[in-house]
Amino acid sequence: MAGGFDPKTFITTPYQKRVEKPWGYEIIYTPDDAPATGKILHVNAGKRLSLQYHDVKRETLCLINGQGIITLSNQKDETVEIPMERYKGYHVTPGQIHRVTAVTDMDFIEASTPELGNTFRLQDDSSRPTETEALRKEPNRGWHTQ
Repeated sequence: MAGGFDPKTFITTPYQKRVEKPWGYEIIYTPDDAPATGKILHVNAGKRLSLQYHDVKRETLCLINGQGIITLSNQKDETVEIPMERYKGYHVTPGQIHRVTAVTDMDFIEASTPELGNTFRLQDDSSRPTETEALRKEPNRGWHTQ
């Protein structure tokens, strides 16, 4: 036992859960019980995520491929559109309205607190409802592909 840790708790199996979305897909690479959530999101050109905010979750988004625009509410409670720069972090706090729009096919990383609470969708191109913790447990988080 290294440093008093129990090796029975060590994990050597990789984890991945793919969730299909109307705008592309996300790959969650952290187990559900991890103290943080990590995702890679792929957004198809011309598509966008919901205009949304969270009541609990904090997240940082980082563009790794393609071109995208992030919409964020600022300190004056106005929404501003910002062209995303590769490898720079965009931090989103609870209550802050945000959305990502793909100019080209794009991939970005999301690092966040665990997915607790609700994602309130103010506008969604596929008319998806607010995402609750219960809905998050359903296949594809309650969204059914056509």
